[in-house]
Amino acid sequence: MNAPLRRVGVVVMVLFGLLFANLNWIQAYKADEYRTSDYNGRVQVDEYKRKRGNIEAGGTAFAVSRETSGELTYQRTYPKGPEYAHILGYKPVNLAETGIEKSENDFLAGTSDRLIANRVKDMFTGDQTGGANVLLTVSKQAQNVAYEQLRNNRQDVSKGAAIAIDPRTGAVQALVSMPSFDPNPLASHDSDTATAAYNKLDQDPAGPLKNRAVGEVLPPGSTFKIVVAAAALENGIGQTTQIPAGSEWTPPTSGQPIRNAVQSICPERQVTLLNAVTESCNTGFAQLGVRLGADTVKEKARQFGFEDEDLTVGRLGEGGLGVAASRTGDMQNPDGSTDPAALAQSSIGQNNVRMTPLQGALIAATVGNDGRQMRPYLVRQVLGPDRTTDYYTAQPRELRQPVTGQVAKDLRDMMVSVVENGTGRNARISGYTVGGKTGTAQSAPNRPDHGWFIGFALDKQGNPVSAVCVVLEEAGSGGSAEAARIAGQIMRAAINDPGGR
Repeated sequence: MNAPLRRVGVVVMVLFGLLFANLNWIQAYKADEYRTSDYNGRVQVDEYKRKRGNIEAGGTAFAVSRETSGELTYQRTYPKGPEYAHILGYKPVNLAETGIEKSENDFLAGTSDRLIANRVKDMFTGDQTGGANVLLTVSKQAQNVAYEQLRNNRQDVSKGAAIAIDPRTGAVQALVSMPSFDPNPLASHDSDTATAAYNKLDQDPAGPLKNRAVGEVLPPGSTFKIVVAAAALENGIGQTTQIPAGSEWTPPTSGQPIRNAVQSICPERQVTLLNAVTESCNTGFAQLGVRLGADTVKEKARQFGFEDEDLTVGRLGEGGLGVAASRTGDMQNPDGSTDPAALAQSSIGQNNVRMTPLQGALIAATVGNDGRQMRPYLVRQVLGPDRTTDYYTAQPRELRQPVTGQVAKDLRDMMVSVVENGTGRNARISGYTVGGKTGTAQSAPNRPDHGWFIGFALDKQGNPVSAVCVVLEEAGSGGSAEAARIAGQIMRAAINDPGGR
């Protein structure tokens, strides 16, 4: 055989060798991956033969599976559509699931290792036992009020969020992000319909797929003054201590004066800390923050939960909705020294301070709950397909204690004064003690301000029953007052229908 033919023969043998090696690689090492891949049509058909478990709140199912006549036996549907969309998420055929549908997928789909007894039984009976049922903490009434009030707010803004929690347990009573979306088309068995629906939502500049309640951050404005007030109380300043104020104040090294919202707010040279909170005195808190120092302000914010990158809201400590970290941001000069102007702006919730509505609700809940911050959660219980086997029941636990009981009491007194005598009057609830703090935060240049409110409600015995945060994006003048009104409505609903605890 001549040399060219030998070379061709060697090349052919090498190619056959590579082909056989690839076949062995696929069969021996990649078989499981291909067999269980979401792109394997047989896997999808098998998954949809088993009825997916319900997601429920207050005895009502808000995510259900209904039998169809198609190749995929069960269709996932969401009876309340947009109202629960950012809690439940959606379970599509060819897209990635989100929300509680994602975090509890193994139980809902019946594939959890803890449900293996059902699968073994099915091998002998030929049945397809359904998935487990996930029961939420949500109050149906509070959720409905939050959704309707945000959707029809008096400022006519389309973007915002509200979240309410039980301060004693951390149970989420309501969670709404606006604009919302209808998850039903995303769960369509027609992949073209589902993809088109997703692309339309994904490209919407209003961002309906964003979960603003837990996943988006904005400057919190004057609501952040509660954190600064807590630091002050821990550093020798009491409710009646006089602090510098005035109609305007220019921080050292800065040519830009800080002013109050209107001239009638704390024009005096000095005011008490109580009055500074009640009136929302920018000049007072700007000077107070500089007096306390950047390290003290940032550390107190961290103790309340800022900078926490590990928090989720679902089952306690076991995943759930992802939570964006709230940040205090940079308050330094390029050489590392504190920038008084940046610190002053940060102390009134501007500069680089950013907060999620969940963090705002946690601040209010901590104050209402004697300084104890409970870990927030959404999943109350996981019941088996027979609804008798209990696979999980939430046991509330403390997340952190940012302040002592005495400091919490002082903060509570000051926040109650805001609602009774200051800017938070719209949040009042007959028969209950309500404390809160409004916030107006600058948005982008030449755009309206954001409106915030954080607050809590106490019953006649002084027990906290609900804490809430509402934000209306670019609401403009009156935005914080409207946020306070909505917050009061949500807390009233949560009191009447506390949901699962």
